[in-house]
Amino acid sequence: MASANQPQAQNDPANKTAVADEPGQPPNLTTASLAAQAPASTGAVEQRITPFEVSGGVDAFGKLLPVDYAKLTRDFGASPITPELLARFERVTGRKPHRFMRRGIVLSHRELDVILTRYEKGEPFYLYTGRGPSSDSMHVGHAVPFEFTKYLQEVFDCPLVIQLTDDEKFMHNRKITLEDCDRYTRENAKDIIGLGFDQSKTFIFNDRRYISSTLAFYDNVIRMAEHITVAQIEGTFGFNRSNNIGEYFFCAIQSAPSFATSFPHIFGNDKNVKSIPCLIPCAIDQDPYFRQTRDNAAKLNFKKPSLIHSIFLPALQGPGSKMSASIDTSAIFLTDTPAQIKKKINKYAFSGGQETVEKHRELGGRALDDVPFQYLTFFMEDDEELERLRQGYEKGEILTGEMKAICIKHLQEYVAAFQERRKTVTEEVKEVFMEKRPLKFRAAPGAPVADGKTQDAVLEKEKSGHSKKMSLGGGTVNVKQEMAVDKDATGEVGERLKRMSVSKAS
Repeated sequence: MASANQPQAQNDPANKTAVADEPGQPPNLTTASLAAQAPASTGAVEQRITPFEVSGGVDAFGKLLPVDYAKLTRDFGASPITPELLARFERVTGRKPHRFMRRGIVLSHRELDVILTRYEKGEPFYLYTGRGPSSDSMHVGHAVPFEFTKYLQEVFDCPLVIQLTDDEKFMHNRKITLEDCDRYTRENAKDIIGLGFDQSKTFIFNDRRYISSTLAFYDNVIRMAEHITVAQIEGTFGFNRSNNIGEYFFCAIQSAPSFATSFPHIFGNDKNVKSIPCLIPCAIDQDPYFRQTRDNAAKLNFKKPSLIHSIFLPALQGPGSKMSASIDTSAIFLTDTPAQIKKKINKYAFSGGQETVEKHRELGGRALDDVPFQYLTFFMEDDEELERLRQGYEKGEILTGEMKAICIKHLQEYVAAFQERRKTVTEEVKEVFMEKRPLKFRAAPGAPVADGKTQDAVLEKEKSGHSKKMSLGGGTVNVKQEMAVDKDATGEVGERLKRMSVSKAS
């Protein structure tokens, strides 16, 4: 039962030739290759968790280890998600915590309680998350933080900004061209939209395009850059003289979306906008970036961003690693067919079962080591059914093949549903998500929004229109639109078309 579960060799022809999933991580790095780096005397290697490398380490006997998230939370100085915090979340929001929160997939935070207090008081805040586009297609591991972010947006009914760090990927990997960056950004933006975000409340931007058109954003970048030292970057990320200056500078770029003043088209330009904080849902390997942000925010009179961390969806090869966009056999991609998903799970998914059926019936399986079961903790909603599967597997009543079959069914359904939504995401839809525009969101009456005025005061504020040329009846005309900000029957604020005029082009 366990023979098919060994990690793939580094020269596996099925491995993708695309660039590494994370900058600085060679395409063939898995936990298996980490064992080869262990000192000959002990065979032990500590776990490594940075924005560029994720591995659970190797023990003194050469055994690959899962990521120790409790240790990681302590080392990072974050706070665990406690039952008391989950109870407060449900009490404040009126919503059952997401399965990721209930199962420890979302495991730690920095000042989530501050955001809950603001929600209770009707004070504004926003969500910020992102992705470094490094391949033509995202995998289901990439979908995890975005699915959770979508849930938070629905619960809090607040604006969301999504940063695509095309500049980071270019600076970190010399194999990536700017043309690659453009293609990855375009396709990954469509993938993110396909996860189901609300267009009226979501702004997606890529750094190269937004920095070049938004002075307020770049001002915050250089404000942060002025306060971040080389010593801080080297101490946090382990950089040295072999790293290029772009890698050192990028920390300031990733910090800027943490501040509401970086988005004047959403929040306005009033001085009170600096008091609007954000909540950042992200994988825990991104925390080092935002420790720098939090350390320096007060020096700039900004609110510190709050964070909520998720664990990694392990690679098919087993705990201690994470899926890689550059290794096809490590991941279930959002473009995979049902047949491909079935083949990958059956052939590559690490099993926690015993060597024989007889031994499995006698001793039971190890659910915590079993990749198909671990995937079900991410993608199966029913808590009671998941617990039934765990107990049955550990008692030997459920065999590895049965667990894999259940996992395959859920993954096929998840990916198929995504693919149906993705079909509707045209280039025009993507451009709307990436257009600088006001966002519609609910705020308590009297709460500062946009220009620091009350929600009611901003309703009548007109937004300057725009015009464009169009072909009509064989000729060319100018179409001018004037927009206004209004409240609809449900109390939500958004744009409406106030006046449109058509004139003959000169």
